[in-house]
Amino acid sequence: MHHSAAEFILIVDDNSTNLSVLSQALKQVGLKIRMAMDGASAINIVQQQFPELILLDVQMPGMDGFETCTRLKANPATQTIPIIFTTALADTDSKVKGLSLGAVDYITKPFEEQEVLARVNVHLQLRHLTKTLEEKNAQLQQGNEILEQRVSERTAELSQALQELQRSQLHLVQSEKMSALGQLVAGIAHELNNPIGCLVSNLTPAFEYVSDLTQVIEFYQQSYPEAAQKLEQILGEVDIDFILQDLFKLLKSMKLSTERIKDISISLRNFSRSDATAKVQVNVHDGLESTLTILGHRLKAVGNRPAIEVIKNYGELPKVECYPGLLNQVFMNILANAIDALEETLPVNPQIRIQTAVADEYVVIQIADNGIGIPPEVQQKMFDYLFTTKALGKGTGMGLSISRQIIEEKHKGKLSLMSQAGQGTEFAIALPLR
Repeated sequence: MHHSAAEFILIVDDNSTNLSVLSQALKQVGLKIRMAMDGASAINIVQQQFPELILLDVQMPGMDGFETCTRLKANPATQTIPIIFTTALADTDSKVKGLSLGAVDYITKPFEEQEVLARVNVHLQLRHLTKTLEEKNAQLQQGNEILEQRVSERTAELSQALQELQRSQLHLVQSEKMSALGQLVAGIAHELNNPIGCLVSNLTPAFEYVSDLTQVIEFYQQSYPEAAQKLEQILGEVDIDFILQDLFKLLKSMKLSTERIKDISISLRNFSRSDATAKVQVNVHDGLESTLTILGHRLKAVGNRPAIEVIKNYGELPKVECYPGLLNQVFMNILANAIDALEETLPVNPQIRIQTAVADEYVVIQIADNGIGIPPEVQQKMFDYLFTTKALGKGTGMGLSISRQIIEEKHKGKLSLMSQAGQGTEFAIALPLR
């Protein structure tokens, strides 16, 4: 991307080392840099000349990053300048606060140079696309006297620019969502591993100890049938026979529970895979099973709705070259939508059917529910950007749009929808074998 001499990026940080690292990384790719070490200085620079983008530290003495951002967004002249927060605060509350103040992104410290460059580049592209779109809209408004053909050509250009902007926004949202979800899920799975390993490794010797103690007690009872009066009293009070029987049952129950937790941990790790830079060979059934495990709590009976039965008809599939983390996101979107549909319509026997097969050089995954279906006029809009049939606050309108982008643009496959009134809805994912 070409940058004019007047364009620059403003870096605000009270740490000179951070300023040096960021400025060197950005200068290497041809970007102009200006720096400030506090919020007041940053506002001063912005009032003199508008930067294309601001990298703003949160924790600074005096006026912190949040206050600096609030003041810039309160000024109509500077409120459109994109701000990316840079901070060591990685908790969700801090991120939500920063984004709610108008920031476009969040980069955590310590910095990964490639991540910083990638995020900065994306937001510079979005800013240039937005400026281009605004300029073309202004030209369109002033072009009432231009010939009809000219208006038609300009409209086509605007449409293409809008599509490019939407695709960039979708890609950014999808990348950020998968990054946050992957970090969250991988972190949970990692934290579960240590206590699970401890329980699993301790249960085996616990079984052996209990078995040994049981043999000792039984031998003692056989060798000394007439125990001391005090011992007989204690054995009678604690009901040693019941304890020995029930203790094995308790240990077996604990063993089953640890195995269940271990399965969930493995499913979380599989689901959170973020192989977004290169395709790998995977078994798609593993992704389906991991997603079903994570959604297991939503399949159970709730209130008036009985448990949702999942009927699987898995075919013999070869491994598919794909991006596993992105494909799992598609499975999650479609299966969660199916559960939502069944919760809203409450059929007598709610079911989700999953079928996989190889057909015409494609691996085909069909996911269907037995809800009330989708009207034809709504089906035409299901994959539209920001379109949703859910109540306010329950849907973003981006899940299916992102899913189609993942399947058709990233995997060169097909994502289709089939639905009939009273017979439910089916989504078909077709992934090319070659």
